[in-house]
Amino acid sequence: MSETTFLGLPAMDAGDSSDQPPDVTILGIPFGVTYPSPGQTAGCADAPAAIRARSRRLANFADHHDFDLDAPMLVRSPPLRVVDAGDVDGSAIDGAGNATRAESVVRSLLAAGTIPIVLGGDDSVPIPVLRAYSGSERVTVLQVDAHLDFRDEVAGVRDGYSSTMRRAAEMDQVERIVQVGLRGVGSARSSDVADARAAGNRLITARELRARGVASLLDELPRGAPLFVVFDLDGLDPSVAPAVSGVSPGGLSYDEAGDLLAGVAERCKVVGAAFTELVPDLDVNGISALVVVRMVMRLLAGLDRHRVSNG
Repeated sequence: MSETTFLGLPAMDAGDSSDQPPDVTILGIPFGVTYPSPGQTAGCADAPAAIRARSRRLANFADHHDFDLDAPMLVRSPPLRVVDAGDVDGSAIDGAGNATRAESVVRSLLAAGTIPIVLGGDDSVPIPVLRAYSGSERVTVLQVDAHLDFRDEVAGVRDGYSSTMRRAAEMDQVERIVQVGLRGVGSARSSDVADARAAGNRLITARELRARGVASLLDELPRGAPLFVVFDLDGLDPSVAPAVSGVSPGGLSYDEAGDLLAGVAERCKVVGAAFTELVPDLDVNGISALVVVRMVMRLLAGLDRHRVSNG
């Protein structure tokens, strides 16, 4: 367990049991399934620590007014119960073991009745996280990402970050996939795009979202439907979050992303989320880490409003 928790929240071991589980549990998963030559994404393993460290600076202002929320930053009555369960153990050279441990820990959190919010790690991390939902109610996956992530394999690796949505589409517990923020060029070939569309994925480019507005996307999501958020930081414009390995101009703005997260949390039944692909060594004055902190906070605030409005 790290001495620094997200926003100074109470620490809890992922194996703890309680008669009253927290509403939400923050969980770091630094290591996923890497490629033989991971490049700059190897630095994503440092992201959970960087996000927590940046969040601690905000913890001193817990009762101050947050203009993005139009409310005190962390003070609620009754409060949303949120804890930090630290990091899942892992290693850069043990992809299979990393996936097994991540799935096991997330499954235990779900069994305890808490919503996991995962701090990755590269974008392979959501694969074992989503596998932990097997046997549960079927979920819609909302992915924010510049890239399609629908390769069947890359360099012989089937569970790497270029295959996240392909693997998700194969899971019985995933009912639908909505991918937003797509733009530029990545690992996807035309055949992968065709496969994603054939699988029923809803593909929304960053340009389309900007033209139509966040509200139009929210209207496409069934109210109250179970939903899991996969948030790859490169879905944002690099002017907002530069510390990613797959930089692509023309991404979502800070407000678009924040409004989307708050909106789905209020409209749908968010059952989990994973924030991935921050490379702290590429950050500028910690701004990208701060953006992740703020995105998580927008999601938490939306969950709190959903809880209050639904009793």
